[in-house]
Amino acid sequence: MNDIEAVNVRQSRRTYLALPIAESKASYMKKILAEYNGQSGLNMEYLEDGSDAFNGFGKSYGMFKGVRTLIVIKGPSDDGNLKEKSGHYGEKAVLEATKLDLGTCWVGGTFERENPVFVLSGGEELVCVITAGNVPDSYSLKERFFYGVSRRRTKEIGEMYRSDSEPPEWFISAMHAVQKAPSAKNTQKVFFEYSGGTVRAGVPDDYRFDLVDLGIAKLHFELAAGGYFDMGNNAVFHKT
Repeated sequence: MNDIEAVNVRQSRRTYLALPIAESKASYMKKILAEYNGQSGLNMEYLEDGSDAFNGFGKSYGMFKGVRTLIVIKGPSDDGNLKEKSGHYGEKAVLEATKLDLGTCWVGGTFERENPVFVLSGGEELVCVITAGNVPDSYSLKERFFYGVSRRRTKEIGEMYRSDSEPPEWFISAMHAVQKAPSAKNTQKVFFEYSGGTVRAGVPDDYRFDLVDLGIAKLHFELAAGGYFDMGNNAVFHKT
């Protein structure tokens, strides 16, 4: 499975099996997280058992079942691009987990942030977590409900960009990948612009996870189009 295939099949999973993640898969995930940390300056962590952060927490009651393994997204609080990097590299980890046939879900607020399972060094900020694990072949009623709600809210491609001319086919293909990017509350606020042959991506940044969503959406665009964005809101895309 390549990156785009992973983009196309990935769906948020909230129900996990008691079966632990195979050691070979866990070792691989730890390896790539270390690589991403080296590239980004983040300090993402593979937490074997973070279940306590979901147990008895009112906001998460009934939304998740069987949570155990977490990918903890954290990094220096003085990094001006911390949230965007968290989205970019966290989603890279999600896609790698998808290739390993593991279920995942981005989680921003519905867990106990102050739980002692999270260890932060001085000057570090916990941005969010990603649940990960083995999942049933079929979706639970709860998952089907959440998926149905998100499907009803999904924006059309034309609502997610503007252009001063007919955009090239590669741009439209990339926007289809963006359409499948997870976002906080499925708001899909990241907006793209094709103007004078230049592509930019931006987000209002009026909600605490908007810049995380920007990093995720940019990554999906990059994977489909071939190229990279500069860091920052309303930054330029460079096609390779």
